[in-house]
Amino acid sequence: MPFAGGNAYSYRDLDAHVADVIELAPVEPPGRGRRFSETLLTSLQAMADDLFAQIREELEGPYAFYGHSMGGRLGYLVTRRILTAGLPAPLHLFVSGCAGPGVARNRRRYTLPIGDFVSMLKRMGCPPDVLENDELMEVFEPVLRADFKANDTYTYERQPPFEVPITAIIGTQEETTPEEALEWQRETKQELTLTHFPGGHFFIFDHLPELGHLLSRTLSTALSDACRGSSP
Repeated sequence: MPFAGGNAYSYRDLDAHVADVIELAPVEPPGRGRRFSETLLTSLQAMADDLFAQIREELEGPYAFYGHSMGGRLGYLVTRRILTAGLPAPLHLFVSGCAGPGVARNRRRYTLPIGDFVSMLKRMGCPPDVLENDELMEVFEPVLRADFKANDTYTYERQPPFEVPITAIIGTQEETTPEEALEWQRETKQELTLTHFPGGHFFIFDHLPELGHLLSRTLSTALSDACRGSSP
């Protein structure tokens, strides 16, 4: 599940660091990548509806969700839709760089003037080669503002915790605090796993081997447990 401004290519370098039995299957909201010609969405709920429609017919065999920042919330919202529809649940939900969905922040980053908007993106660790390129920003600014609006206007609806285990991963120098990441525990009956990596908001790109190993190890254990549980 993509982060704000991301697309189906955002996690392509992670593929080299996951176990061979894992197939990465990135999803793409409208208005970017191969769906560039489609209208951007400014609601996380609408994005989750779109992504759920993309994958609902493909939920055969074991699978899991991973999302960074906005992608973490999208993974959570799509999981809720899957469970409501009575479809097979994911083995695991991995979220990085984001607080629990119930953590509210009163902000409207998508309304910032362009100078302040770019400064905020620099502080978050967005690539300077994009932020300092007028042609690239002409393409990415509308996507980023739409995604930030979706994030900043999201209204949390409390629901009973589900059985899907969650691993939350945060950077040691990013905005999301350990206390905010621990709020993911409210969403699952399983014990939350909280992991830290050095770095700021986009720490994942400095730790792709470690992230791939974490995903692979966790899913290998989940698959083994699922096989034992289905044995006669």
